[in-house]
Amino acid sequence: MTFDLNKHVARLLMDEPFFASISRRVEKIAVSGIPTAGVRVNAESATFEMIYNPEFFEKLPDKQRAGVLKHEFYHLIFDHVTGRLPEAGMTKKWNIATDLAINSHLQGELPEMCCMPGQGPFADLPLGQSAEWYFSKLPSDEGGEGKGGKGGKGEGEGQGEGEGEEKGEGSGNSGGNGTEQFDSHEGWGEMDEETRQIARERMKDSIRKAAEESAKSNSWGSVSGECRKDIMKKLETRVDWKKMLRYFIKTSQRANKSSTMKRINRRYPYVHAGRKANRTASIAISIDQSGSVSDSMLAAFYAELGKLADIAQFTVIPFDTHVAEDKVFVWKKGEKRKRERVLTGGTCFEAPTKYVNERNFDGHIVLTDMYAPKPKPSKCQRMWMTDTYAAKNPPFQTSERVVGIVVESH
Repeated sequence: MTFDLNKHVARLLMDEPFFASISRRVEKIAVSGIPTAGVRVNAESATFEMIYNPEFFEKLPDKQRAGVLKHEFYHLIFDHVTGRLPEAGMTKKWNIATDLAINSHLQGELPEMCCMPGQGPFADLPLGQSAEWYFSKLPSDEGGEGKGGKGGKGEGEGQGEGEGEEKGEGSGNSGGNGTEQFDSHEGWGEMDEETRQIARERMKDSIRKAAEESAKSNSWGSVSGECRKDIMKKLETRVDWKKMLRYFIKTSQRANKSSTMKRINRRYPYVHAGRKANRTASIAISIDQSGSVSDSMLAAFYAELGKLADIAQFTVIPFDTHVAEDKVFVWKKGEKRKRERVLTGGTCFEAPTKYVNERNFDGHIVLTDMYAPKPKPSKCQRMWMTDTYAAKNPPFQTSERVVGIVVESH
């Protein structure tokens, strides 16, 4: 029987809650055409996948299976797949540098073929440096040399997760004596910018949820203290609400796909079925009409929707304690509209939730101050847009995205 990694992941990551959370959000696909494993972006759905060779995993002991899993997830956490490439682009040297940075956190957990600082060709390189640091110490790709140079930590060089560079559309280890590529890098760097941005934001959201779960339970598994600080620091960075609004709308559109065998995916032939869109995605925008939602926030939100009307169509749903169905309108592509307030009552989130759940929407955005009881679950993905105070101090707990709108002063 072919080894099925999906049946073993929960057991392998039992003591790794952070990685287990990331794992739940990454599809795993058995592929015989690669020697080991890797991560990549599915260009059609803009989601992350881990591909693996069943025969390779079957031969590994559990500790190394878990180590390879964590290695691949570190590539996602350190943004090697959708971040920036060095000026020279994707090279064998950069591949080795990112692996040296990752494997510093996985001593004794990986197959011997994986490159490791302080060992073999990299004996002169210290542990715990950034991918950029290792990249600066490695010789050029010419001649295929993979040996590391001498030298300690340079001025201004970071440790641990100093990774912010791209590995492209796939990733893995460098193998053998550290001079041979360990897995397939097919398709790296071939994503269009929209796919890259959507996949990157999705992974950021997955990391945020994994970090929040780990922090709440005070259980990070083997994630080092240095990595935890880097991850939490990244989460503290102020979110650009305009980018998040655009991202939410585009991911709702991307989710609106259907499988079809009429077209073979040229990038991954016979791995993924072709896909086509079967209709235009429909986005619900519920706007809280209560007086506590400021005119300035409403104006800023409407202004951004006006820009996004070039790429999507919205159904705007005014509500207070009920939905004003006679005031609901479709904001068509290319239209320009001014903000307006058509109700003046209190706030009840059950009303717009019920309205949206009874209709065929792909995404639901709620503009509100959030001061009302938590509503029932949404049947489509839902995001809350509110003022910065409510975003940091939400009146009710939710696992859904809550974004604070920064109103620019003039």
